Amino acid sequence: MHMNDPTVVSIHPYFRITPGQESVFLALLRKLVVRAATEEGCLYYEFTRNGDEVFCREAYKSAECLLFHVANVRQLSTELGQYSVLKRIEIHASADEIEKLKPTLADINVSWFVYECGFRRPAG
Repeated sequence: MHMNDPTVVSIHPYFRITPGQESVFLALLRKLVVRAATEEGCLYYEFTRNGDEVFCREAYKSAECLLFHVANVRQLSTELGQYSVLKRIEIHASADEIEKLKPTLADINVSWFVYECGFRRPAG
């Protein structure tokens, strides 16, 4: 499965850790990783950090797989919001996959990026 597969969906949330809440926030990230690792449709799920800004790099085989993930981590994500601010969230996918996501994610201020073209070589 390559990123230029028309069904692959990637999501890119950016968080700012609330001052004084770093240890709790980072512990929740580890719980999220363990939970996401159980999802067959998750291609990758990883966090990177620049000071108090944290980025989650994640991709799913399809819109349906992303929606499964959203439901699977809902409680932990809500808890994460107590210790951070969601600064920005992007979803990158084909127009067809984006349309499947919009009804469920309508209450989040998502920036939708429609896939145009590209390639990706397999890792290794």
